[in-house]
Amino acid sequence: MTPRSIVLDRVSKSFGRQVAVAEVDLTLGPGECVGLVGHNGAGKSTLIKLMLGLLHPSGGRVSVLGENPTGGGGARMRRQIGYLPENVALYPALTGIETMAFYAALKGESVVRARELLDRVGLPADAANRAVGTYSKGMRQRLALAQAMLGRPRVMLLDEPTSGLDPALRQSFYAILRTLRADGATVLLSSHALAELEGEVDRIVVMNQGRKLADGDLSTLRRLAGITPRLRARLAATAPASASAALAGWLPVAGGMLECSCAEEDIVARLRDLPEAVAAVEILRPSLDEVYAAFLRRPDGAA
Repeated sequence: MTPRSIVLDRVSKSFGRQVAVAEVDLTLGPGECVGLVGHNGAGKSTLIKLMLGLLHPSGGRVSVLGENPTGGGGARMRRQIGYLPENVALYPALTGIETMAFYAALKGESVVRARELLDRVGLPADAANRAVGTYSKGMRQRLALAQAMLGRPRVMLLDEPTSGLDPALRQSFYAILRTLRADGATVLLSSHALAELEGEVDRIVVMNQGRKLADGDLSTLRRLAGITPRLRARLAATAPASASAALAGWLPVAGGMLECSCAEEDIVARLRDLPEAVAAVEILRPSLDEVYAAFLRRPDGAA
């Protein structure tokens, strides 16, 4: 049987009459990276807090590394988890290295390892000896990411981890995640930056109003959302006027291009039938932003 790092079985969480999470099923395995997407209030952060044992479920079962997070093994489990919250709160009077030493002591990790992690996330050596209160948002985010990596965690729970990072540091962040995954770590990454997730995650879980709308790779979500790729073609400048007749049903768009929608399985046939007068062609597959918007437009929100 394939091992599972995280299992949520019909998990619900309510705060009085407010339902934050409604009967969510979810499994994550070792080495897997799953993106968790949804607007504010969709239930993403509540799910992460349930996995950490910070909240008790109102219904269903949560298992992380074989333990009930709110049970007797919760403390042991949490030592094997790296957590980066959406709103990073670090003590401003401590220096970067003092902050790392504090978290290292909690996880039984050496300070030498803490310094290595600061280098790895790109925090300058001089900043490590400065008070955190003098840090920019990006520097605080890098420090928080470094503390989440202490102890070689088997599970990484990351809530908006690239907030405040410039493009170069975001690339570095995802390179770090790939290394962690290669070592067998399970990564759950909650983010509003949907474009970033494409090509970086194995699966995407779409949340809305506490419910899981969809779970799958991007091609699966495109199919579930019911939105198709588009083909764009440009006729050569020397093409005869009759050439456009071969593109009947194609609509003009910006840049002198013609465009049509096309099912994924029909793309090859449509490309094969293009007239010789076509000088250039593009295949535009729906982005994750478009897929997510399509799910939210549905009256019942169902996949």
